[in-house]
Amino acid sequence: MVMGIAMYLVGHLVGHLVEIGGGTIALGLPWVLGSSLALSPWLVGLAVNTTLIAGAFLSPKKLLTPLGYLHAWILGVLLWGTLDWRGYGVVMFYFLVGSGVTRIGMAQKEAAGIAEKRSGLRGPENVWGSALTGTVCALGVWAIDQGFPHQAAVWIPLLHLGYVASFATKLSDTTASEVGKAYGQRTFLITTLQPVPRGTEGAVSLEGTLAGVGGSLALGLVGWAVGLIGPGGLAICLGAAFVATNLESVIGATLQSRWEWLTNEVVNGINTTLGAAIAMGLAILFPTL
Repeated sequence: MVMGIAMYLVGHLVGHLVEIGGGTIALGLPWVLGSSLALSPWLVGLAVNTTLIAGAFLSPKKLLTPLGYLHAWILGVLLWGTLDWRGYGVVMFYFLVGSGVTRIGMAQKEAAGIAEKRSGLRGPENVWGSALTGTVCALGVWAIDQGFPHQAAVWIPLLHLGYVASFATKLSDTTASEVGKAYGQRTFLITTLQPVPRGTEGAVSLEGTLAGVGGSLALGLVGWAVGLIGPGGLAICLGAAFVATNLESVIGATLQSRWEWLTNEVVNGINTTLGAAIAMGLAILFPTL
């Protein structure tokens, strides 16, 4: 459903660009900035994201697979179009830090057979496993802006919080997992606290847990810095990310090995959804934060 909406919005944008190329551009820059203000974030997002993705695709140091770059382009245009540079900045911070953390101790993790597949290169399944929840929040903001502006004061701050919390949760999970696999001195199964080897589904370590808290804090600070959340929202994001990341470990320890369809990407989607839902729920319960 979200991919359908995404393709519709991108197609809608392309249709406008075709119209511009067919003659409307003769009206000049004021047309883009004036009578079509609602379109301008999409145009800017298209230009910025196309430039960045093209540069990344041509770079010898790859972070994504070819299809991964295509899906990241769609994601980037959607997020800039719905949340402008602020939402884009949050997801870029997540992507760059998350990709860097994945490469920590890569040789050691590959030798132990616990490294991410494709030496950490992200594909479409990783893009949407990490960003689907955030994209739903962003599309919710856009939908309210377009169709229900009288509800904006209530729902948009909540959706902004859910957006930031989803990526704070995912960065917490990625950081905890990768640091724990590389540097965890003692790893325990979260459900029994019995010692297990690094890389075991559902394993936790002190080093990984602390790194995960640091990851969610860093992402939350970015969300605060760009104005999507306030200091109370930052505290909520930290708590939600911590709880959701540990619940994800419980899922990994108890359910993931039983059901073939419960892949890492599906679990990531559950993880980010839990983070966003917990954060939004806390904000509703404690509106003064």
